[in-house]
Amino acid sequence: MSKEQTVNVQQVQASVELDNIAPLGRVGLLALATDFNSEQDLRRIFPEGLEVFTNRVKNANPLTIENLLAMTGDVTRAAEGILPGLGVDAMIYGCTSGTIAIGTEKLNALIHAAWPGIPVTNPVVAAQEAFKAFGAKKISVLTPYNDEINAEMGQHFVRQGYELLNITGFGFENDIDMTSISPDTIYRAALEVCDEQADLLFISCTALRSSLAIERAEQELGKPVVTSNQALAWHVLQSLGQQQTVSGFGSLFRLKIDE
Repeated sequence: MSKEQTVNVQQVQASVELDNIAPLGRVGLLALATDFNSEQDLRRIFPEGLEVFTNRVKNANPLTIENLLAMTGDVTRAAEGILPGLGVDAMIYGCTSGTIAIGTEKLNALIHAAWPGIPVTNPVVAAQEAFKAFGAKKISVLTPYNDEINAEMGQHFVRQGYELLNITGFGFENDIDMTSISPDTIYRAALEVCDEQADLLFISCTALRSSLAIERAEQELGKPVVTSNQALAWHVLQSLGQQQTVSGFGSLFRLKIDE
């Protein structure tokens, strides 16, 4: 039997300085449970001092409209679980196809049920804001999705008033496999599918490592390339009023936005 002894309990007497670990802001990310990429992608793009804090929404592969809609019931719970008692300065719902299935208005309501009034974005809203910033009307779209998801996404952009010249998918139904698609493959596909008449190419899906192909694709195509995670990062910076320089992720970050 161990002997009890008096424990010498003390407190530090020196003054304690607390650093601001997110001086440019705290961003909440609602990532899919199966997501393999978006956290890393956003941290590559965000300037130092803008920090990402993640919780995951329950979801299941394969990627179908039914499975995407099933996420709805877990969004508020996931939002509540990001820095409770402290909160974030902006919140991201990190699924492009999920946004198409559920809808921005519903997603905003679910997130605001946890954090009323907070700025909220998603890949579809962010991409459309990027389209607007470029003055784009005619778009080509590259996705990792199957025809079912692409048809829904295509109809969404048409309803929003864009001239959709084409939408082309890799035909994947598992987002971990989507992340495994190499940036070189994405780059080559971008050159293949972007219509000459398009104002820009949108590469959809937060699971794709497409941010690593933006610069090369823009140089070869001679036109803007917008990706889901790139647009999210840009839109968050816009919503927070941050003017930090972001390099290496496309011409979107070099745009001068009129106030």
